Amino acid sequence: MSQTVSVKQLPAQWITSENFQPYGQLITPSADDKPYDASDAQLNLQNGIPRFYIMRLHQRGRKFHKITRHVQCTQSLGSLEGKDWCIAVAPPSESKQPAIEQIRAFRIPGNCFIKLEVGTWHAGPYFEHDVVNFYNLELSDTNEIDHFTHDFLKSHNLEFEIV
Repeated sequence: MSQTVSVKQLPAQWITSENFQPYGQLITPSADDKPYDASDAQLNLQNGIPRFYIMRLHQRGRKFHKITRHVQCTQSLGSLEGKDWCIAVAPPSESKQPAIEQIRAFRIPGNCFIKLEVGTWHAGPYFEHDVVNFYNLELSDTNEIDHFTHDFLKSHNLEFEIV
């Protein structure tokens, strides 16, 4: 006998530097001659070979039941072509899963990027477009050795929908 899957709706708020601070940084355009400071991406890539690439994602929608974290590096993501997108995040924790009540969703415009702190739980990118190309900065082996995922469908019979 199968159980009914519950769906928890997560309202997506527009990202700001302040509301995203517990999870990472919002990086927006700045003048070319601006000196390096705390508003620049504070990257942690010393545990391996950095990998900067463009990933093409197709028809992602806004539902998910898995959430992931990386504990050896920061990760930076941004869309190309000015397309907006969403991500769900929870603060870094030592736990094998984030607290459901701490998961938040953000809407990110296509003229900036985000840097996720080491250990930040994240699900996404999600979007309504047919295809979105994203630049992604992490380590070359992040997806092989630093990819810890929790499945809420298995643990709580739960999925999330970003609204």
